[in-house]
Amino acid sequence: QVQLVESGGGLVQPGGSLRLSCAASGSSFRIGTMGWHRQAPGKQRELVATITRDGSTNSRSSVKGRFTISRDTAKNTLYLQMNSLKPEDTAVYYCNAEVFTTTTMTDYWGQGTQVTVSS
Repeated sequence: QVQLVESGGGLVQPGGSLRLSCAASGSSFRIGTMGWHRQAPGKQRELVATITRDGSTNSRSSVKGRFTISRDTAKNTLYLQMNSLKPEDTAVYYCNAEVFTTTTMTDYWGQGTQVTVSS
């Protein structure tokens, strides 16, 4: 069993910054692509950014130039550096990981961390 635990959310003023972390714990696993998703009240969950095991990244256009996704493969930890935050970035942010064992591939999700951008 693998657990993903997010941290780093909070309340920030417009134009401010936050850094989210997502730590994977468990045993006998290998992580492939990881990603951050978000869900605002009354809206569907949307993909924010992804990063492959070899470091290739992709992000939605609305966060390009403001958000940076990265990972520490040795520590099984995913990060999202969010700068120039806007009120429309307010949402619960979830991390996601493809987890491989010797026989299976499973998508795991964290419990989410709230990000609120407001003055």
